[in-house]
Amino acid sequence: MAGSSIGKLFILTTFGESHGKAIGGIIDGCPPGLKLDLTEIQTELDRRKPGQSNISSSRSETDAVQFLSGIVDETTIGTPIGFLIQNSDIKSSDYDHLKDVFRPSHADNTYEEKYGIRDHRGGGRSSARETACRVVAGAIARQFLEANGVSVIAFVSKVGNIQMEDSNSIPSRKEVEAHIVRCPSPDIASNMQVLIEEVKKDGDTVGGVVTCIAHGLPSGLGEPVFDKFHADLGKAMLSINAVKGFEIGRGFESSMMRGSEHNDTYSQEGRVTSNNSGGVQGGITNGNDVVVRLAFKPVATLMKDQTGLTKDGDAVIVEGKGRHDPCVVPRATAIVEAMMLLTIMDHYLRQQAIKG
Repeated sequence: MAGSSIGKLFILTTFGESHGKAIGGIIDGCPPGLKLDLTEIQTELDRRKPGQSNISSSRSETDAVQFLSGIVDETTIGTPIGFLIQNSDIKSSDYDHLKDVFRPSHADNTYEEKYGIRDHRGGGRSSARETACRVVAGAIARQFLEANGVSVIAFVSKVGNIQMEDSNSIPSRKEVEAHIVRCPSPDIASNMQVLIEEVKKDGDTVGGVVTCIAHGLPSGLGEPVFDKFHADLGKAMLSINAVKGFEIGRGFESSMMRGSEHNDTYSQEGRVTSNNSGGVQGGITNGNDVVVRLAFKPVATLMKDQTGLTKDGDAVIVEGKGRHDPCVVPRATAIVEAMMLLTIMDHYLRQQAIKG
């Protein structure tokens, strides 16, 4: 299956399906001698795992990662890092009625069209269950990058029509994790939670926006023209399940601005006075914070009956059942951070290869 790897020098390959025995991955290109805090890696996984609260999926997985290779005495040795995460809370019978049915706005039909066969249990390979593997790799990249002065934080900035005000400050991990919605504004977070609970009670789902900020990046990361930093970052972020929009800096708002408003001009001290470019110019990081926003669609699986299609082309009512998030953005913050970290790590190593 092509398309299961990302990166050029820091390469992650993932495998596994939602209701298979396990999911896992291989990380190739991690520098040797990196002392790992394995507890921190598990903490990252715990931020993504289901069953965290009443506004997330009730599927209960420990998401305990087992490292198979590439690490000795909690230190990387430069060889491929292999790891497994067991799937334990599987209820495949919830999907028996979907074996020959295509659900609306799911990957059922497209996987069937591409491969001529699919795993109907929980979405198979198309399930967000796979993203736990990305979090493992991102957590390893984080420990390398933080030792080199780079930090990454993601938070929920919008749920439905409830939105945070834009701010130039970077929230702390403590502020983000203080609320189950993972919005650093307490009052806004409470309103978001109420909306998610209302949507869940109605058997529906709601979308949202995750903002991600990378601080402390060196200038010079990015490989024009086809591997521009923000091009690779966009690819990484758009590979996340349910992401339908990506913008960097002022993004789509830029289309309504004049050049005199959008340009990041310099002060007499040589500092940039704004960051409308989002930390990237000409496809290369400029040393400012990289700021991106991702739009997540509402989860396609509802607790309401919907009209689907059988393999024979007949309309059929799809019964709403199973264990799913009414809104994915609170759990998605860990995944978004992971994809930012993987992109930075890959380009960091590529720049080292050029300049040493």
